[in-house]
Amino acid sequence: MQELRDERFARRGVTLLLKRDDLIHPDLPGNKWRKLEPNLRAAAEAGRRTLLTFGGAYSNHLRATAAAGRLLGYATVGVVRGEELADRPLNWSLTACAADGMRLRFVDRATYRRKTEPDVLAGLADDDCFVIPEGGSNAAAARGCAGLGRELRGTADVVGIACGTGGTLAGLAAGLSGTQRAIGFPVLKGGFLGEEIRRLQREAFGGPRGDWTLDERFHCGGYARLSPELLAFADDFAVRHGMRLERLYVAKMLYGLTALAEEGAFRQGTTVAAVITGSEPPDPRVRKISPSGV
Repeated sequence: MQELRDERFARRGVTLLLKRDDLIHPDLPGNKWRKLEPNLRAAAEAGRRTLLTFGGAYSNHLRATAAAGRLLGYATVGVVRGEELADRPLNWSLTACAADGMRLRFVDRATYRRKTEPDVLAGLADDDCFVIPEGGSNAAAARGCAGLGRELRGTADVVGIACGTGGTLAGLAAGLSGTQRAIGFPVLKGGFLGEEIRRLQREAFGGPRGDWTLDERFHCGGYARLSPELLAFADDFAVRHGMRLERLYVAKMLYGLTALAEEGAFRQGTTVAAVITGSEPPDPRVRKISPSGV
């Protein structure tokens, strides 16, 4: 935990803490490890040594799964959205996956949308594969992320988290104490995430858990889209605090928390913890994502 003095919070009487989950491991940071670890244990218990999972061309989850395979001796298969990518040079993210031994399978977008249907999945996964869903979010992952909530008990009144597939927030909220609340900041637009989080909590814990809400205003156009306002916020944050923010998730979450603080959404005396789930990828090309997309 790191206290950060930021005048936009301080002048409202609000304390800002950073939960530095990005420091868990250089290749398996934050919620990626928390979600993968229980799935890796389940794979081992089932006697499966090949992991199959899904993601887009710049998926953090694909890179984390490939790294886990390299580090822990699992074979890995990544099903990548976009059949057209098969004939192109690999981008920096997929190159990292391949370097860690992941076998990449490119599928068309219509097939990718149907990836959870039994007949489609049967054509993608061999019998010896342990299947991990897109983003790593399933009941096991939610239970793994409950540990994040337990670690934050007694430290903050409000916890902010960026949301992609919802598994981290589902577990975080379950692990917090009854006096704490979590705010999720979706990085995708569409308004579908609330029901997905409720489904994950039913499967992981048998029903709703914790006090959580979503603020849908800060996706900045959707996944991998960065608005000029977000880029300006992230650059300003780096100047203020000497910390470069990961842009696709973390910057959107802190942008949202800062806006809420300036709107007066937190009463005086509130302590807010922002979960830093990952760091900016080292390849400089990720910083060239345009405001309109990748």
